[in-house]
Amino acid sequence: MSRADRVAKRLEERGVDLLLVAHGPNLRYLTGFTGSNGMAVVGRDVRRFLTDFRYVEQAAEEVGDFDREQGPQDFITALEGGWPEGELTLGFEDDHLSVRAHQRLRSVLPDRISLEGAGGVVEAERAVKEPGEVERIAAAAALCDEVYDWVREQGLVGRTEREVKVALEHQMRLCGALDPSFPSIVASGPRGALPHASAGDAVIERGTLVTLDLGVRLDGYCSDCTRTWATGELPDDLADIYALTLQAQLAALDAVRPGPRGDEVDAVARDMIAEAGHGEHFGHGLGHGVGIEVHEGPRLARTAKQPLVAGNVVTVEPGVYLPGRGGVRIEDLVVVTDDGRDVLTHTTKDLVVVD
Repeated sequence: MSRADRVAKRLEERGVDLLLVAHGPNLRYLTGFTGSNGMAVVGRDVRRFLTDFRYVEQAAEEVGDFDREQGPQDFITALEGGWPEGELTLGFEDDHLSVRAHQRLRSVLPDRISLEGAGGVVEAERAVKEPGEVERIAAAAALCDEVYDWVREQGLVGRTEREVKVALEHQMRLCGALDPSFPSIVASGPRGALPHASAGDAVIERGTLVTLDLGVRLDGYCSDCTRTWATGELPDDLADIYALTLQAQLAALDAVRPGPRGDEVDAVARDMIAEAGHGEHFGHGLGHGVGIEVHEGPRLARTAKQPLVAGNVVTVEPGVYLPGRGGVRIEDLVVVTDDGRDVLTHTTKDLVVVD
């Protein structure tokens, strides 16, 4: 069964006849289209793809099994016609469509077509990866490992965070990545206590921790991996939170398998960190799905009630952050298998000292 067929089957459960897909990652997943302007309409017997003049030839190469149309300059007016007969309910991606775009959509549709929010339909399919998708994500993870090896060889001490970030992102591209899957994080010393610190002009000093969080986009799929390294002998409090974070991360990895809910896996690491007296220093979720986007479903968090299933690809990334002192985050990319999980990232998690 094709991806479009599976999505069409889900529409029956949502009570809609057709689904309008315009969100770029969803459109790429369904049709293969990599351009910046397109729409698809999917239903039981409908496979309709629209793009503008700029992408007609590209769509001919990338989009199969859909009826392709070239829309007019006022692109959305293509939806005035071309619909099956009768009263219809058209689902739309209400988690991605702005109020203004919704109003414009309503103004061009025939009155016999009603609109119904149907966000998350395509994302539910995307959350369970096909074997070919897992291979692409694994390749992106392997490229991350290459970059970490390269950074380690270059050294850290005496360089600014920004210098390291620019260099490693350049190296990603030299190794074949299209681009980073998100802005890389290089956070040293006290700035390591900021989970999403932006690399700045701080010079990386000896005797501290440096958190590096990076991912690449390769062949349409993302990776995401965090390591925290030392730049010399550490004070006891920083050494202790490294050991604690690693212990919690390994325990959470062991909990990843089909069946447990996202909040249950999250609790494995969170409870361990809280019992050590650092509950208030772990304020984000344990992990998230990775695929065409670097943040997608399913989630591992206190509010995540969805059970893991084989084919999910998630991060496992607990952290402990001490304000004014520094922080530790350790993150692996993991695919859920029929009987457990496979870790896709292979850069060592032993405390590495890089001078």
